[in-house]
Amino acid sequence: MIKRLVLAATAATLLASFATPAIANGRTSRHRHALGGARLAADTPDQVLQWNEELQKVLVAPGAQPASVHPTRAMAITQIAVYDAVNGITGGGGPLLVELHGPRSASAEAAAASAARTALDALLPSQQSTIDAFFQASLAQLGSGERVERGVRFGERVATEVLAARANDGATATAPVFTPLTGPGEYQLTPPAFAPAGFTQTSHVTPFVLERASQFRPASPPALTSLRYASDFNEVKSLGELNSATRSADQTAIGKFWGAAPIWIVWNQIADQAALGFSNNLEQNARLFALLNASLADGAIALYDAKYAFHRWRPITAITAPNQGTSNTAADPNWVPLTNTANDPSYPGAHATFSQAAATVLEDFFGTDVFSFSLTNPSVGLTRTFTSFSQASDEASASRIFAGQHFRYDEEAGQALGNQVSDFVLDHALLHIDNHRG
Repeated sequence: MIKRLVLAATAATLLASFATPAIANGRTSRHRHALGGARLAADTPDQVLQWNEELQKVLVAPGAQPASVHPTRAMAITQIAVYDAVNGITGGGGPLLVELHGPRSASAEAAAASAARTALDALLPSQQSTIDAFFQASLAQLGSGERVERGVRFGERVATEVLAARANDGATATAPVFTPLTGPGEYQLTPPAFAPAGFTQTSHVTPFVLERASQFRPASPPALTSLRYASDFNEVKSLGELNSATRSADQTAIGKFWGAAPIWIVWNQIADQAALGFSNNLEQNARLFALLNASLADGAIALYDAKYAFHRWRPITAITAPNQGTSNTAADPNWVPLTNTANDPSYPGAHATFSQAAATVLEDFFGTDVFSFSLTNPSVGLTRTFTSFSQASDEASASRIFAGQHFRYDEEAGQALGNQVSDFVLDHALLHIDNHRG
């Protein structure tokens, strides 16, 4: 069975609502306990949450960053800068990337806002006017005085060092051109745009926490002559076709719902709601979003390492190909998927990788998988309701089969990869705090 799934819609329009979660068990999180602090105000989300929401908006603006640079890099750098700035003042745990100690008299809220602003101005220069205006709104909330000024200076200092540490990580190098090979099983550029293969540089980026991009590379996908391949081929051929007679109305809704927004944005939105639902304080939020986005960024690096190592064809190519490479499958030259296919190889699945990584971080952080929330995607007029992180993750992964984007073996490999990446990040990102499994 598929173990985890995801959602997509435009970040500016995807709305999320939450219900206060029930705690299912008494397990101790590796990262949430031993933190203190207070909110800015009872009815005002803290600066970590406010800037995470702003990050989601500016990151999806047209031309915000080069198309070859995966967006999870900017999210990770920004949230790591925020965490290291807050932690440098509050001293609640070990640093993630930069170990600087700020004055205890400085405002940690101001440091969070300043670190986010400094990182984003550097990473998304075309959005600087929007980012700086948001920063002025933050200062209006925080007020003036030496405490705030010290926080602003320290946050800028930390973010500048985080940016310097990542300046030569390989993300901005010229992306290599992927030239498809020929024959059954080989990835080909996909209709309708036949766009060049994307994110070919991502696997060459220095990981944030992983030791190397190929650290958890999955085993090869099933052979085209295997019964497993034939089973998964026929499943997506039936369920993922545009006018499928076997896909239920609910499965159609799932396929459309999760395909309209960047999955890494959606999981940050889910984390926003969980942070509020579990009444996180500033330090907890700083840690949560640093761990979440470091996992997503390293998940992207590991994902694209695997995609271009195996360069397996997408269902749209496999199903319409006259040369199947096996007698267990039958071509349909007129087959069209429910949604347009992404421009990268099929194995492993991205939605599955990102969703599993995010759900694993959230469950570990809060010490429970149980959290009731709803997500609304206005672009397709649909709302989905969930009672756990894993339920949302599972649905996101399965959605790619219903959408005709992936084979089931893509999704299962993606889930395994996402789990391995996030577990490694959780166990190694903050080595100065309690990182053992309880």
